[in-house]
Amino acid sequence: MDRLFEFIGNNWWLVGLWAVFLLALLRDNNQRSGKTVSPSEATLMINKENALVLDIRDKKDFSAGHLANALNIPYANLATRLDELSAHKERPIILVCKSGQTVTVAGKMLREKGFNAVRMSGGMMEWNNLNLPVVRG
Repeated sequence: MDRLFEFIGNNWWLVGLWAVFLLALLRDNNQRSGKTVSPSEATLMINKENALVLDIRDKKDFSAGHLANALNIPYANLATRLDELSAHKERPIILVCKSGQTVTVAGKMLREKGFNAVRMSGGMMEWNNLNLPVVRG
């Protein structure tokens, strides 16, 4: 441990440069993954901005419970079914998955095609943990 502190003391500029690159990498990664909204922010977007909820879970999970009026396009089929979203290009799109992880890649794909896509943090797991309403079937 003493050698680590000695290295940092002797090479403070190198350590500082490394920290700057690390922060830049983290910032870039965060910007690429797009904006994240909480379930409450998603509800406001749905009610005030007429946002479309795009659920990218498979049909079985979607049928077990989803947000009202959500459109289901499983992530595996999203690239081939983008034309179904063209009518919604001017609306914000809230991406929902099981835990909020898969939507990162889907959001990047949609933003590259010109859609205003945001990710709902925590996905359906967070929505259910907050005891918010779901539609079954």
